[in-house]
Amino acid sequence: MTRQRHWRWRLLATGRLGYAAAGAITGLVLVGATAPGPPVVITEWKVPWADTRPRDPYFDPQGRVWFVGQAGNYIAYLDPSSGKFKRYEIDPGTHPHNLIVDPKGIVWYSGNTSGMIGRLDPATGKITRFPMPDRSAGDPHTLVFDRQGDIWFTVQQGNFVGKLTVASGSIRLIPVPTANARPYGIGVDAKNRPWFVEFGTNKLGTVDPTSFKLSEYTLPDERARPRRMAITADGSIWYGDYARGVLGRFDPGSGKFSEWPLPEGGSALPYAMTADDQNRVWVVETGPQPNRLVGFDPASQKFFSVTPIAESGGLTVRHMIYHAGTKAIWFGTDANTIGRARLPEGGGPET
Repeated sequence: MTRQRHWRWRLLATGRLGYAAAGAITGLVLVGATAPGPPVVITEWKVPWADTRPRDPYFDPQGRVWFVGQAGNYIAYLDPSSGKFKRYEIDPGTHPHNLIVDPKGIVWYSGNTSGMIGRLDPATGKITRFPMPDRSAGDPHTLVFDRQGDIWFTVQQGNFVGKLTVASGSIRLIPVPTANARPYGIGVDAKNRPWFVEFGTNKLGTVDPTSFKLSEYTLPDERARPRRMAITADGSIWYGDYARGVLGRFDPGSGKFSEWPLPEGGSALPYAMTADDQNRVWVVETGPQPNRLVGFDPASQKFFSVTPIAESGGLTVRHMIYHAGTKAIWFGTDANTIGRARLPEGGGPET
């Protein structure tokens, strides 16, 4: 797939891919990274509902991996131990974009075309809906829990960041001052502050959780378009610049930015991102086909691992999480799979 074809990031991908066999697909690949490192083992499970764009997995307390079917209007889970899936139907036209699961096993999801956040109780199948208080906030995007268990979220086209207080069900929306900022990926730091990236411009943002004051920070290059982000234990904000093919770091204490060109360079199209429990940063290059999972070690400031998602190709990996219990990254693909990438121990290259 050419970069020009893949650059249609304003549209929804509709890739199709066939398989010779169903069930789990496992591959172990390590290609030439900028520094040598141990291998990453990737396993994928084919989702039984074709062309539904399974995405944004999240673990529940029972070890099940929940995900949304954005194009299929469902919530589902995978039991990795058995390979079995279970599906829950939701309202037609919801097109869920993202979900998170609380410690009680309750699933919260964003209605990306229905202007609400949904709450699913898997035990009963009951759905509770929390509509946006402003009709212009019609596309809730990505959700994240804060330290108190409340939910911060982005609204991309509506240009808001919001907070859902779980106990009361109340929603507060904070407008982003930059027009067409397209708030996208979001995370919460150790001080309980939500941070987010603005995909429509070259900025990061944060909200004071007490005053609800929103602050923005401008990336050095006006061409930058950060799409996803991760936060490491030292409080650094990491972002993938989708337009320029670089991995970036922002230090909130000093206000300093640092950047490193990704292995694929300007055609990398970095999308899904996360950080593991060793503070290594992982990003998926979606420009190359198959997509590639890339590991970066902040201590050495080197990319130490590049692993193609070789079996399915990935097509586009949009979001992923690190799960400490399995020592793995979990992701969904536009090739209709749920994937697990088991990570090597150790800090980075030559450790």
